[in-house]
This record gives sequence, C-alpha cells and structure tokens, in this order.
Amino acid sequence: MAAPRLSGTQCIAMDSNSQSNYKLSKTEKKFLRKQIKARHTLLRHEGIETVSYATQSLVVANGGLGNGVSRNQLLPVLEKYGLVDALLMPPHKPYSFVRYRTAEEAKKAYVTLNGKEIVDDLGQKILLYLNFVEKAQWKELGLQALPPGLMVVEEIISSEDEKMLLESINWTEDIDNQNVQKYLKHRRVKHFGYEFHYENNNVDKDMPLPGGLPGICDSFLEKWLKEGFIKHKPDQLTVNQYEPGHGIPAHIDTHSAFEDEIVSLSLGSEIVMDFKHPDGVTVPVMLPRRSLLVMTGESRYLWMHGITPRKFDTVQASKGLQSGIITSDVGDLTLSKRGMRTSFTFRKVRQTPCNCSYPLVCDSQMKETPPSFPESAREASQLEQDYVHRVYEEIAEHFSSTRHTPWPRVVEFLKSLPCGSLVADVGCGNGKYLGVNKELYMIGCDRSQKLVDICRERCFQALVCDALAVPLCSGSCDACISIAVIHHFSTAERRVAALQELVRLLRPGGQALVYVWAMEQEYNKKKSKYLRENRISQGKEEGTSSDTAMPELLVEQVPNVGSRDSECCVSSVTDLPEGGHKARTVTNAKLPVHTNRTSFPSQDLLVPWHHQGNPGEGKPGHPAGAHDPGPVFHRYYHVFCEGELEATCQTLNSVSILQSYYDQGNWCVILQKV
Repeated sequence: MAAPRLSGTQCIAMDSNSQSNYKLSKTEKKFLRKQIKARHTLLRHEGIETVSYATQSLVVANGGLGNGVSRNQLLPVLEKYGLVDALLMPPHKPYSFVRYRTAEEAKKAYVTLNGKEIVDDLGQKILLYLNFVEKAQWKELGLQALPPGLMVVEEIISSEDEKMLLESINWTEDIDNQNVQKYLKHRRVKHFGYEFHYENNNVDKDMPLPGGLPGICDSFLEKWLKEGFIKHKPDQLTVNQYEPGHGIPAHIDTHSAFEDEIVSLSLGSEIVMDFKHPDGVTVPVMLPRRSLLVMTGESRYLWMHGITPRKFDTVQASKGLQSGIITSDVGDLTLSKRGMRTSFTFRKVRQTPCNCSYPLVCDSQMKETPPSFPESAREASQLEQDYVHRVYEEIAEHFSSTRHTPWPRVVEFLKSLPCGSLVADVGCGNGKYLGVNKELYMIGCDRSQKLVDICRERCFQALVCDALAVPLCSGSCDACISIAVIHHFSTAERRVAALQELVRLLRPGGQALVYVWAMEQEYNKKKSKYLRENRISQGKEEGTSSDTAMPELLVEQVPNVGSRDSECCVSSVTDLPEGGHKARTVTNAKLPVHTNRTSFPSQDLLVPWHHQGNPGEGKPGHPAGAHDPGPVFHRYYHVFCEGELEATCQTLNSVSILQSYYDQGNWCVILQKV
C-alpha cells in the first residue's frame, strides 16, 4: 500500500520548518522522515540541493533509470498533473528531474505523488519521494565518436535468416562431439573451426576442429566479403548465448591469436556494448538485433569491449533501437529490457606474430611477461624493486600530478594531534600530507628519489629510505602515518615488518594511522566510488576531490589482452606469524593484471599505470579519435580482505588497536604503542 500523503499545505509547511498545530499520525511521520532522508541522501551523495518552497522543478527520488524505472513508465504518471517541459533521467542514477510549465502544476505533482507506489519493469514496488529544486539540470558529457575502425551494419540479415541461424545451433547435443560446447559462468558457448582456450586466451593453431565452420554460414560470409564488410574469410567461430542479465567482462581479443578483423552478428535481442579506451574514455554502442559489428584497427587492438551484466540497457528514447553511440542527453534516455541474445563471432586465426601499431598492448610485441608470485624473501625483494620502486621512479612526475587532495579522515587524524608533535609520514609520495597541519613537525620519507625531490621543491622535510628501515631513532615520533604503502609489500612477513617499523618509531602512547587498499570495493551493499565512476580521463583527478573518496587507484588502465571469465591464478592459504587469521596468497602462478574500475579478481595482482609525459595536456571528454597509448607500467599490490589488517596488527608487540574502519575502498586502523 502507498504511504498516506500529506496535503500540499502540510507538506510544504513541514518542509519549511514552519510552526504548525497539525498533529501527524505515526504513519505520516514515518513517510515524512523518509522524504527528508531522500533529500539528505541526494545532497550528501549527489550534491543536489532541494528547496522548501514550490518551484517548477522537482527531483524524483527512486524514479530513475538506475533502479529500473523507464521513461515510458514514469512520464505518463507525471503528466497527469500538468504539462511536462522536460524529464531528465541521468544514466544509472536512482532519481530523475521533472520540470513543469508552472510552479502550480509542480506543486500538484509534489502533493499527489509523494509516497505514491509504482511498479518498475521488474515487477518490484517502488515509493516515489519528490522534493523541489531550483533548476532541473544535469552536466552533459562532450560529444563522442565511435572508436576508430568500428562499424555497425544494421539489418545485415533477414528475420528468416536469423531464425535459421538460431535453429542451426543445437545446445542439447553431446558436448564431446567435434564442435566444442562449454558452460561458462555467465553464458554458454560453442566453438567451430578452432577451440578458443579461456585458460590462456588463445587457440591451438595446430589442432583445428573437424568440420570447420557450419555450412549455413558460407553464403553470409561470401556476401560480406563481396560487399567489403570483411577482407578475409574467417576460419573460427564462437557462438555465445546470453540470458537476460548476463554479460562478458571487458577484454581485447588476443592479438597473437587472430587477424585484425573481428566481426560479430547479434541475434535474438539487441544489446549495448561498452568500448573502453586506456585513457578512460567509455563509449556505449547500441548493437541492434540482426546487426553486424565490425572491429578493425584501433577499435580491435587498443579498445576493450564488454557487456555489463544487467537486465536493462540505457538507450535513446527518440531513436528507438538504432545502432550507434548512446549519447548523454538525459532528456532522451530510457530503458530497454534485454532478451535472450546469441552472438556469432567470426575470426581468422593468425599464423604469424602480430605486428600491429600498438606494441605496448600487443602480446606478440611485449617485452615483459607478468612475474610469478614470490616464493622467497629474495624474490619478494626483487618483485618490489621491479614492480614498485622502479615504477614510481619512472612515473613520479605524472603520479604527483594526480595526488593533490588530502583524504578527510587522514586530515582529521593529523589535526587531532597536539601542537608540536613530531610526525613521520612513511611513504609520503609527493608530500600532500606534510603541510596539512602547520602546528606539527612533520618529516616525510619515500623510496623514490624523484618523489622526495618533489617534496623538497615544495619546501617539505623529506628523505629517501626504505619503509623497512627508516633512519630515525626508536621512540622518537609522537605519531606516524602510512597511507597506501603497506599493500606494496609482497609477502605477509614483509607487511608485518613494515608495520613493526612504524611501531618502533613511536614513543609509548604514540599513534599510527595505516591505510591499505581493500579487496571489498563493495561494502555494506554500497559500491566504492572507484567502482561507481567511469572517469573521462584516468591518471588525472576527476573534479577537485576524487582521491578523497576512493583508494589511491588513480591509475591509467591498459587492457587485459585476451578475454577471460576467471583468473588462472592458483590460490592457497597461509598463516600470518603468530596470528589466527588466514590470508589468501598466490603461488606457482603468474600475477594477474587488474582491469580498472572492476572488482579485484585476486588479492595479489598488478595494476597498470598508463603514463602521460605531460599530464597538463590531457583532454578529458575529448571525442574519441586517434590516441597514443603511451608507456605502460605495472605496480604490484596485495589488497587486504576484511579483518586481515587488524589480524596483522595483532601480531605486533606492544600495540593496541584504537580504531578500525572502512573508508571508501580502504581498510584503515589507528594503532597505539603501549
């Protein structure tokens, strides 16, 4: 049942905090609390300020594309109360804006619809909460173009041909026959010509499958060759069947496995496929039913493509389901319910090494192979030298340009210390915390000479040293901070040693604040800002405070070469010294390369940094065109599971844990030396 709604006078009077003798019932009070909560949530999380007086514009909490409410569903409800000038529905947001022709019409909708129950496209009941705003507006992104080399051809086959192709795939036949059939986590697949091996993202060129491609495909392929849509006749076919709500992780088809040209035929249902460039630009592209996607050149070799698992896609309302980019015009977006989709992806197996124009992301031309997880102290030290120390020395200037906004709770800790306290920032980077509290005596130290030089240029006291051996006297510091440092140590023993070194520096009663990246980027049913945002330009801050609310994962993304449904790492369990907590480590396996803006697949991994020589020349929001990927570096990280940092600290001598908390993708503790 819908919650009882207050009259217009009662609602506005309550919102404006005026004195009223009207006595609200228990149910009415509950509704009013929820309305006020919605208003506060919009301000806190979205920066949307509401007003207590009637205007032409309203923000509709719970009435957004992000929680399954489509334009076709919401607009008729709103139009019952007046002429709607605009309905703005931002993509993936659980609210929308509506602007009426007059304030009186908006007031009527406010009074009548507040607390109104509607049913979304999934059959779930939703209560709408409305609040007035001065203006219904949304920041639009710049115009985008299709990735270079990408083409979508609509109605490439007839509906009769579509039916014939779908019926030609027998999903019930014996999986041991000549055409390999597999059931993956999010879809089922069938391979023809050559089997695609997901464990190494490649094909065995010496082991073709008997029978080749289905004969039913020959006439289509010959036609596409003749019309110039493809230049080589494919010899490998992967058929994927997707249930509504399923998808495929962002990936690049392995360079060494296939020739330049990759084409995919969409059957049964339309879909939105996301294309992501290493510099952070994301382009959502509509693939209509019976359309052919052709990827060549940059779009094939450099851009990742993937399908986000969801049951609805955000699409253009006015254009229907035509191919092309889904623009950011929030006044013209709605939802499209997904159906069962089958894709026929055709490729030509490559017989020679790839010599594409993108050597930095090409497995045929890459000089480095991912390292293995260290199995000794010597290997651990070498791993950190190659994949932490050397990398920060190379990227120091660019890294520093992305680190300028101190995190609020670190600032809070530093400002809580007594005046005159001596504080060591171990792993200080460019020194962004060294000048936060002028009443403290702060000294920074970092393993990177170039980052320390930047600190000195900013007139901060800093020295070069290893975090395992800080050249300061024992018991000399009133406090220490270690922000996004401990996770760079590659074994449990070395992480314990780094924490013990912090404790050594403290005087009795002194405190240390420690931040590390969290494995859990979704906590208490809320995603971290790192997962929620699609940044326009990675490696640079988005807005003025993006690194205040996410782990220091402000990295440039380089694609994982090859599609993957699961990592190939082998995990084992090892005990921390003297502690009962068990932490996952990876042994006898290559460290996986992380895909940015996704959940971590493993606790131990490499995170890419796409270097920009002159970060001041970045072009956020620039239309997708020819991009220079720049050099790519990989940093080693061990991301901490819930409870792991606390358990590690409990192994230390003479330490008590004063506080432990989660802060937007980081696990954090405040220690005190007993």
